Amino acid sequence: MKIDRLVSIIMVLLDKERIGAQELADMFEVSPRTIYRDIDTINMAGIPIRSTSGVGGGFEIMQKYKIDKNVFSTADLSAILMGLSSLSDMIRGSELINALAKVRSFIPAGKANDIEIKINQICIDLSPWIGNQNLKSYLEIIKTALQDCRLVSFEYIAHHGRKTVRTVEPYQLVLKSGHWYFRGYCHIRNDFRLFRLSRISNLQIKEEKFIPRDYQKPVLDFEEILETMQTTIKIRIHKSIMDRVLDYCTYEQFSPDGDDYYIVNFPFIENEYYYDILLGFGDKCECLEPLYIRAGMKRRIHDVAAIYEN
Repeated sequence: MKIDRLVSIIMVLLDKERIGAQELADMFEVSPRTIYRDIDTINMAGIPIRSTSGVGGGFEIMQKYKIDKNVFSTADLSAILMGLSSLSDMIRGSELINALAKVRSFIPAGKANDIEIKINQICIDLSPWIGNQNLKSYLEIIKTALQDCRLVSFEYIAHHGRKTVRTVEPYQLVLKSGHWYFRGYCHIRNDFRLFRLSRISNLQIKEEKFIPRDYQKPVLDFEEILETMQTTIKIRIHKSIMDRVLDYCTYEQFSPDGDDYYIVNFPFIENEYYYDILLGFGDKCECLEPLYIRAGMKRRIHDVAAIYEN
């Protein structure tokens, strides 16, 4: 990924007096043209890089801006390695492997043990416990399509089980709330859409390339919108499902009701998703109020029971 390559290039330049464009290109398995674009990006970020031509020429950080590599503390290097390691476990790729190698080579010998201890203090594992076994391969396919500006096609299961076939220009991979998505321009809808990878099947990368269009990142923070949509309902739960209910609210919203039960002020939006959450708690949860939500629960429970009675 580009940001990792930029960080690695900066570290290589800090570690070497001068290095050629072709050597950098071979190191990161990209074209010299890509390296020149990366150098321009680094320059725009405020790190002045000088280019010299001829025998022995190449790129170097201007001497008066030269930073001693010890400026990176143990915490700095640990944070970089932690982020790269967690990403490389889920998304394979030579660029991530190269970035990890370069960062590790940048660690002073005396700090290696301290940094290893700090990295192991936090484990970031992006892989799911269970679920769609195609997730990793789909991430690789979309990552390749992103890098090459190639179209992808797939079947998609939308709300209420609607199944459609899509052809999409991919623009961004998104990890949100433990789920992977990708943002792309859908040729069927003629607009940008956010697709959840677990709802995709038969994902294929096409030979056809596309010219990137103006792109705006998706809005992923819905806190203010949710505050206007959410209401608080009162549920009574058995202590055995307390851990599951805590996935949706805080302990401050619990009040004891005898030895084995709690009354919970539970955040709720009146749609099928939230009704399904309550139904998922089974007979260990009872909606007390408001009455119209309670009635909605009774109706859904009756419908489920009717399936088994027939």
